[in-house]
Amino acid sequence: MNIYRKKILWKLWLLIIAVLIGLGSLKYTSDLVERLKLEEKEKAELWAEATRMINRSDPDQDLSFLYSIIENNTTIPVILTDSYDNIISSKNFNTSKSKNPGYLETNLAKIKEENDPIIIDLGNGQFNYIYYKDSIILTKLIYYPYIQLAIILLFIIVSYVAFSTSRKAEQNQVWVGMSKETAHQLGTPTSSLAGWVEVLEMKYPEVILREEIAKDVERLEKVTERFSKIGSKPALVEEDVTETIINTIDYLKSRTSSRIKYVFVFDTKKKIMVPMNSTLFEWVVENICKNAIDAVEGEGTITINIIDNKKQVFIDITDTGKGIPSSSFKSIFKPGYSTKKKGWGLGLSLAKRIIEDYHNGKVFVKHSETGKGSCIRIAMNVN
Repeated sequence: MNIYRKKILWKLWLLIIAVLIGLGSLKYTSDLVERLKLEEKEKAELWAEATRMINRSDPDQDLSFLYSIIENNTTIPVILTDSYDNIISSKNFNTSKSKNPGYLETNLAKIKEENDPIIIDLGNGQFNYIYYKDSIILTKLIYYPYIQLAIILLFIIVSYVAFSTSRKAEQNQVWVGMSKETAHQLGTPTSSLAGWVEVLEMKYPEVILREEIAKDVERLEKVTERFSKIGSKPALVEEDVTETIINTIDYLKSRTSSRIKYVFVFDTKKKIMVPMNSTLFEWVVENICKNAIDAVEGEGTITINIIDNKKQVFIDITDTGKGIPSSSFKSIFKPGYSTKKKGWGLGLSLAKRIIEDYHNGKVFVKHSETGKGSCIRIAMNVN
């Protein structure tokens, strides 16, 4: 399992834990709300019973306890009506708004939809009705778990963004440090090899491999230059993208299997000028082509096309390999993603960094089909 997949699993577990915490909170609060609803209903029924007993009480009966029950209800909004829904009294509604015509009637209509009334039998076929709704505290409590869940999710998102930003900054520092050190380490042996190539040219001009060795030394010098440029934004110069791509493919041809066929479907003589750093751009084309070489598994076709769209130039690199799952279209450009056991998963990530961060372009999977191949598109802006 590569580093990228491990990171995905950790993120997935964190999300699952957050969801479980949220669901647990919702369940607990829901149970609590149901218990409070039951208690409020019992209080409303007690309030109704006290009202009934006062209405039917003996003149000599002590009513202080009954009145205390009615007065102690300071949270549950209640409306007392007669048999014809005429409002007799109300409690725990907005005092100032209660004076407005229609305020209590509107609330009564809403309460009827929420709870069944408590019936007060006054005798002689006369009835009063107590209508009640959830208290303000209970209403707030119903929405509390959703607010809590939203806060938890917000905290996770903020934490994730902060962590990702911190990790990205740290990774950038590692990339830059590693690149500079690699360039430094390559510099000495490359200079030495260049010297030996000069000796071969002077003393053994008949050696057939001399030209190929010289090309490899030149390539090493380019690799050293590439690594030295990572970390600082390079200057972009108007250069012929056609010539750059042809030179890169020519170099790869002599160093890959003869069973891999390279096809150009663009005019190889047409100059297309694009602002770029050719040293780094060659690296992008190399990395994408090497990825295509791995995909065709030693035998297949890699097709390169250049589309000049005036404002943009598109470079499509298509292979006849195993294809890329649609779920991995974005993942393949992330550091650490690799389908190879010994792969570091840095090639396409580096290509994305060079094109998007240094050239203000885009690189993405244009299309792919399992078992038939893939197409990676590079989009470059033209001045």
